[in-house]
Amino acid sequence: MINKMSLTLSRTSSIVMLIAYIAYLIFQLWTHRQLFEAQQDDDDAYDDEVSVEETPVIGFWSGFAWLVGMTIVIALLSEYVVDTIEDASDSWGLSVSFISIILLPIVGNAAEHAGAIIFAFKNKLDISLGVALGSATQISLFVVPLSVIVAWILGIKMDLNFNILETSSLALAIIITAFTLQDGTSHYMKGLVLLLCYVIIAACFFVDQIPQPNDLDVGLQPMNNLGEVFSA
Repeated sequence: MINKMSLTLSRTSSIVMLIAYIAYLIFQLWTHRQLFEAQQDDDDAYDDEVSVEETPVIGFWSGFAWLVGMTIVIALLSEYVVDTIEDASDSWGLSVSFISIILLPIVGNAAEHAGAIIFAFKNKLDISLGVALGSATQISLFVVPLSVIVAWILGIKMDLNFNILETSSLALAIIITAFTLQDGTSHYMKGLVLLLCYVIIAACFFVDQIPQPNDLDVGLQPMNNLGEVFSA
């Protein structure tokens, strides 16, 4: 069962994280938009090309209708995916953590990953990094806390009590990414370090066989019996 103090802290933190994400969007898209615009080099080959004004393919309301429709379809398909994760774990012999944290994000964000790689090949690293880091920021500061808030509204007890492996993996990824990007330069060694870090994290979740409680009154991936794990 989820501790009441942990549940209260998680819900409060989720509200604060949502406020922080909204403030981040206002800062990035409105008040200080110029800080995030990619700088164009004077000798860029594309400067010589004649820019053609593009006309929108569909109107605003058509795009909005498509967005709502695809959101509903994705929500229905996500329901089937969640229901089949445990069966896939049993049939494939893989842990639920590895499927949900490693395999599903790769498959679900394949188009986004492909776009980031294409921009990187065209030497537009600002856009490529914006896609990758923007997606990670959206998941951590918007999707996760929003899930806790929605579960709260629906009367489901969900908290932010991650287990030690997930917390350490997130901290490791943040620290390595921050050190890699702090000087504003890029080369193959930095990319190799990031890839090897991802391989290590994937290997950790691949061998992780900690049983996940099959109950609604759980957090995202809780380990409330953490003391038993350390004493084992």
